[in-house]
Amino acid sequence: MTPRPSPRTLGIAPGTLPPGPSNSLTDVRGVRVGHLTLHHDDEAQPARTGVTVVVPAPGSVFRHKPAAGLDVVNGFGKAAGLSQVVELGVLETPLALTNTLGVGAAFEGLTRHALRDHPEIGVSTGTVNPVVLECNDGWLNDIRGLLVRPRHVLDALASASEGPVEEGTVGAGTGMVSFGWKAGIGSSSRLVNTGDGGDGRRFTVGVLVLANFGRAADLTVLGAPVGRHLTPEQAAEQAEFARGAGSCVVLVATDAPADARQLRRIAKRASVGLARTGGIIQHGSGEYALAWSTTNRTPHVPSGPVRTTSALAEDGHLMDQMFRAVAEPTEEAVLGSLFAAQPVTGIRGHHAPALPTDRVTQLLRQPEPLAHQGAPPEPTP
Repeated sequence: MTPRPSPRTLGIAPGTLPPGPSNSLTDVRGVRVGHLTLHHDDEAQPARTGVTVVVPAPGSVFRHKPAAGLDVVNGFGKAAGLSQVVELGVLETPLALTNTLGVGAAFEGLTRHALRDHPEIGVSTGTVNPVVLECNDGWLNDIRGLLVRPRHVLDALASASEGPVEEGTVGAGTGMVSFGWKAGIGSSSRLVNTGDGGDGRRFTVGVLVLANFGRAADLTVLGAPVGRHLTPEQAAEQAEFARGAGSCVVLVATDAPADARQLRRIAKRASVGLARTGGIIQHGSGEYALAWSTTNRTPHVPSGPVRTTSALAEDGHLMDQMFRAVAEPTEEAVLGSLFAAQPVTGIRGHHAPALPTDRVTQLLRQPEPLAHQGAPPEPTP
């Protein structure tokens, strides 16, 4: 299919900070992303699912663990491995995103990858803590078919690269829907100068989202309530299926030397970006934000009883800029997932149409603010 335009190519550029060279998570050096897409109808099993993996830093993540922080915005999710991240403040494997009932298979895939590359695990040292996060793609995918297998994680890891991140209907995003429209994977980045005049160090913050949330009438673009004027025909049927809920996973990478506590604070600001798109963090929605630093790493085998580490100076201005550098690309990544996604028809004939980006841009260019115009009511089940 012909690639769809990104928000920026249509003049939609949230925020004020500049993006990185590819405007994606991989602008943080050493971070790699890979996708494995399952899209077929073999044996009457509509597969509209997949796996997206993120290698969070260069080298062995197990032997040199990136500092990490987690924010559970709303815990209606089935993720694996997060309690140890909260307790120890580090990652020690690549990350996997998939559908809700594929978490176990993805966990096994990450485990097999770690065992293959680290013969000391379970022999001369402890075990390993894979991290898997998920969203429910059962509206389009045969989620009961348990179609994601451990080998798919290994294949996705083998394909992981530092290039621009493919967005939309790909990998774990293949069966995801947001605001009534086809969505999935989105990614964006921002650059932060540590000096007011731009003469200090520069940090990069990259974001990747797995977007599967939001009511159709709530979709907001650059502050304009476009969803009120774009509600898709099948919105009522989707609402009955999901009760208006869903989930969103936000992964945040930075090369700033933040510690685990600071990364937890940074992760919290992802919810600002979700809110800007119209998300309200519903009762049945699982929103998780996980942030890590590629610079601040802990050796698996310490060199002594005391370890010297670094952290950002919390002087107000810099942390504010770091917070902004999460909120802005989270907003843009959600929009990017919608703008890039192709329409998909899946199980039981359910259909998720592509967001009409031309209509979105028309609405944004209207001389009268949309908020002042009458809006049709959202269909109800």
